[in-house]
Amino acid sequence: MKENSNLFTPINMNLSQKVIIDTNDEKWVESPSKKVLRIRLEREKEESGHATSIVTYKPGATFSAHKHPLGEEIYVLEGVFSDEYGDYPAGSYLRNPPDTSHSPFSREGCTILVKLDQFQSDDLEPVNINTHDSKWYPGHGGLRVMPLHSFELQSTALVKWPAGQKFLSHSHFGGEEIFVLSGCFKDEYGEYSKGTWIRSPHLSNHNPWVDQETIIFVKTGHLI
Repeated sequence: MKENSNLFTPINMNLSQKVIIDTNDEKWVESPSKKVLRIRLEREKEESGHATSIVTYKPGATFSAHKHPLGEEIYVLEGVFSDEYGDYPAGSYLRNPPDTSHSPFSREGCTILVKLDQFQSDDLEPVNINTHDSKWYPGHGGLRVMPLHSFELQSTALVKWPAGQKFLSHSHFGGEEIFVLSGCFKDEYGEYSKGTWIRSPHLSNHNPWVDQETIIFVKTGHLI
């Protein structure tokens, strides 16, 4: 059911607060396109401004042409996401810079992680990476890292944790945002299965580990 914009209350917009959402337990909400549904993780306004969502396109779904004043960041979780510029299969990472526009759709259906209007105004590099064709690099403490984008203090990457891997306690300057793509990510505060979104504020601290191989989408340095 669509909500009355006059009654809309911002969702998780206090960036100094830790937020944990298992998206498997959340209800889908209609967007302006009835064949496009979403789970709202954080949202400034009903249909504009800062937002992070899980969005699913039913087969044949289309969304009207629109512009993102401060950019759009997408990771394709399932299916094939498309727009007039190309087709992006599961594992694709996209960045559409500030003031760009497009008309997205999906022929077979797809599910994507989307971050809207969160770029710095001078972060203008478009990005289109198929992570299945990209290289993993050695990271700290036995981790494997696939860099996706960096700009000033901000960094986005995939991180692969081998089974049984533990990591030293550390703090996050500028905060950390995680979406668990596979396996189960753990720290002293809980266990986070596939589909869990975790937002940890500036200078937060934890001591993470995994028991099974786990892959996470990680963004750091953007919460100040």
